[in-house]
Formats: sequence, structure tokens, C-alpha cells
Amino acid sequence: MSLPPLSVLMPVYNGARYLRPAVDSILGQTWRDFEFLILDDGSTDASFRILQGYAAQDARISVFQRPHRGIAQSRNELLRHAQGQWIACMDADDISLPERFARQIAFLGSHPEVVCVGGAIDWIDAKGNWLGHCSMPETDADLQRLMLGGISLLHHPCTMARRSALLQVGGYDETLIASADLDLWLRLGEIGKLANLPDTVLQYRLHRKSITHVQQHQQHQDALTACQRAWQRRGLSGTFIRQPADHLNQTEFWLRCGWQGFQTGQRDVAKRCGLGAIRTQPLSWTAWNLFLCAWLKPMTLQTST
Repeated sequence: MSLPPLSVLMPVYNGARYLRPAVDSILGQTWRDFEFLILDDGSTDASFRILQGYAAQDARISVFQRPHRGIAQSRNELLRHAQGQWIACMDADDISLPERFARQIAFLGSHPEVVCVGGAIDWIDAKGNWLGHCSMPETDADLQRLMLGGISLLHHPCTMARRSALLQVGGYDETLIASADLDLWLRLGEIGKLANLPDTVLQYRLHRKSITHVQQHQQHQDALTACQRAWQRRGLSGTFIRQPADHLNQTEFWLRCGWQGFQTGQRDVAKRCGLGAIRTQPLSWTAWNLFLCAWLKPMTLQTST
């Protein structure tokens, strides 16, 4: 049997709530020649039982289980099992769009200098409701400049990398609990180029049990460590410009998504985001203005205030 050209890696830890949409989005890809490696990292919910059911129905799926060790360790273990020349990352609470793999493989095939490619994302909430769109910097120069300041705009669950490059840099640093992805991109950027597609390739779920929400302080500290190491390797005097990335607690995020929804005629989005902004700052007039406009005003073009 020939080896699959693509390996899809997904660690799972107590992910039962969102697991089926995540797995279905991989199985529904237009590019169908892949192995789907899933590691259950000691879940105590129904995750492993759900995964066993999928594995029994689709031969492309291989499921592993062991006691809980953590996300970086899980990703490295999956990488050791992978056989494909390309590695697609996936998280158990997000949704890949159907053309994601086909577009990323085509891009890597025509850009041999690129070692890792991501893409634009749409934000969704815990219930799968659309919140907003996030385009990404597309060029290596822009990505490297931002990452050296601690801002990672290669979103891990929508990336695809060359396995040879991942092995060359040694995979994930397991000492960096919450920013091992930024550290990996910085090291990959030293042996090749990074890129993002302009296409939306993933729906990125924002919820209050995500690593981004729960481990903000740890993410900030680990990102600083990753940048300091990169500055030293590259002989740079860098500046750390990263700000907290917990969108659920940022009024500015909710306002931006809400007005985007209002301008495009999506009143329900504007209402949800208005409520989100009010929860973060109950006394903010700008938050209440969005919420009231979503309920009372005709859906005409507005500008954020």
C-alpha cells in the first residue's frame, strides 16, 4: 500500500461537546487521500467512545489513547506516527471548511520555499453561530515581523506544514505549555517561509473552556519566552508587543464583529455581539449603542463608534 500524502493530526482532551462537527469537517474534505490520526489525551468524558465509533466506520482514522500528558506532548506523539509528506493540524473544537486541504496542498505544491501555510478564519461561538471574519497577513515578511513581537497570526488548527520541516526543527517544545505553536512557527521561519491563504479555511470556535480563554497568563509568559529565544538565535534586539488575545473578554472584539454583522445585514450577529460587548463592559455606551441599533434601526451601513 502506498503511503498517504497527507496526515491530519488532532489531539483531544474532554472534547466531546464539539467533537462530532470537528471530525465531520475533516471527513467531508474534497481532498480525500489522507490518514486521520487522533490521540485521546486521557479524556474523562465520552470523547474516546465517540472516536471509536468514527474509527469503526472510516479506515482512514486511527485512534490512540493514553493518560493525560498535555497538548504539546500529544502533538509530538501524533507527529511521530504520521507518514504523510504534509501535516495538517486540527483542534477538536473547530470546523475545517471543505476546500481547506485541497487549497493548502495546491499552494504548497506551487511554493516549494514555503514550509507552513495557514489561512483566514471565521469566528463562531460555542453554539456554532457566526460572529465575524478575520483575514490574516499573507506574506512571510509580515508574519515574521508580527511573530517576533509575540503575535501569532498563523492559527494552529488551520495550518498545514511539510513533515520534513517539522522534523528538522524538532517538533513542539514541550516546556512551553500554552505557546508551543508560536515557538514552532518562529523556528520553522528560520529554515523556510511562512504564508497564509487569503481564503477562509476554518471556523474557529470561541468558548470559555478553550486554551486561549483559560490560560491567558501562561500564554503570555510562554510567548515571551519563545520570542526571547528567537531573538537570541537570530541575533536581534526584539520588542514584545503581544496583547491579551482573549476575545471573549474584549469589548473591542465584540464591537468590531457586531458592526460587521450590522453592515452586512446580519441582525442576529449584531445582537449577539452587542450582548457580548455589554457583558464585558456593562456601562459602555458604545456597547449599548450597538445592541440598541441591532434591535431598533433599519439594517443600513453604519460605522463603529
